Amino acid sequence: MKLRNFFRLLGPGLIYAGAAVGVSHLVQSTRAGANYGYDLILILLLVNFIKYPFFEFAPRYVAATGKSLIHGYQKLGKWAIIAYAILTLLTMFTIQGAVTIVTAGLVANVFHLTVDPVIISGFILGLITLLLVIGRYSILDKSMKLIIIILAVSTFIAVISAFGGSSETSRDLPDFNWMNRIDILFLIAFIGWMPSPIDVSVWSSVWSVAKIEQLKFKPTLKQSLLDFKIGYFGTTLLALGFLLLGALVIHGNGEDLSASGTVFARQLIQMYTSSIGDWAKIIISIAAVTTMFSTTLTCLDAYPRVLQPTTEILFPHFRVTKIRSGMVNVFWILILVIGTLILLRYFAENMRFMVDFATSISFVTAPILAYMNYKVVTDKHMPESDRPGLVLRRFAQLGVVFLGLFTLVFITWRFII
Repeated sequence: MKLRNFFRLLGPGLIYAGAAVGVSHLVQSTRAGANYGYDLILILLLVNFIKYPFFEFAPRYVAATGKSLIHGYQKLGKWAIIAYAILTLLTMFTIQGAVTIVTAGLVANVFHLTVDPVIISGFILGLITLLLVIGRYSILDKSMKLIIIILAVSTFIAVISAFGGSSETSRDLPDFNWMNRIDILFLIAFIGWMPSPIDVSVWSSVWSVAKIEQLKFKPTLKQSLLDFKIGYFGTTLLALGFLLLGALVIHGNGEDLSASGTVFARQLIQMYTSSIGDWAKIIISIAAVTTMFSTTLTCLDAYPRVLQPTTEILFPHFRVTKIRSGMVNVFWILILVIGTLILLRYFAENMRFMVDFATSISFVTAPILAYMNYKVVTDKHMPESDRPGLVLRRFAQLGVVFLGLFTLVFITWRFII
């Protein structure tokens, strides 16, 4: 494949990375390193390993059928669509709120704004809504390639610099305590969004369909999986980078990461500059703001994009004309923006609570969506030649069991014991 064609085919995988490399990385991975040093590295790698099949099934299904996972859920039965709609409605305001308030905190810190974070959030959501109405998929596709490259390079440089300047005392502090309630609650939140909520696989599938429409042809399964793997394993490496930065720069220096989005943003940028140098502050600031802006952008694009066909399947009369379908999309954008701003009005000052609440919901719903994704790619309507092989199927089955058991243990421990 020629290099030019290779970059042309890239898109959904990097957009997935843009959605994943947000709160789960900048906030949760950094907190993991800052609070527990290197203790959660193996957990990070294990979770990425276990969740891999359920994200891989999205480009696999699109490459085989030319349609999104929502179409696959419809094939399973109305129960699957209803379940997906309920899970989406339960999580979308908290997730959008969490990523938006972190973005607002970064913007306020970088530009030295003293405006209410909710007002900044409203401005950000309004700007993104305008961009999406004008550009739709193309704005995502073009911007994400540059943003991910900037963040990856700056994070790599920061980690190498931090290793060069770290002290031994920052590595020998108390371990993660498996009997400590606070530690376990953080672990649940950490796993919930690592590398991202499983429902992002559905977003990835609708972006893949949009990419097909943009290219005017359907990439092969091999090409689609290459794009996906670059995005997926890239997010894993970046998550590891943020954890290492938290461990090397913050862990052991006596500073706690703030629950306020604005203060946390300052701490995050200082973490980079203390590793690389003050000269890099402008670069890091741009990278951090563009990264979280991209996450806010992808979320605000994704929820209406998946809720539009979901609404049309559950209520067929909305599908009469293309104009009416477009109205459904705009309707969900407005609902999402209004609901997010109402949520931020009451919880904007406690970013940590919002993030932990959203990630915990994602953790609890993970086994349900994992099972649904597995059923879609192994269902009889899926072309047999494109179904996952025996090894990947067994791997996915073990993943569903693991996520299910872990969720049951958490619910029992959290609400019963």
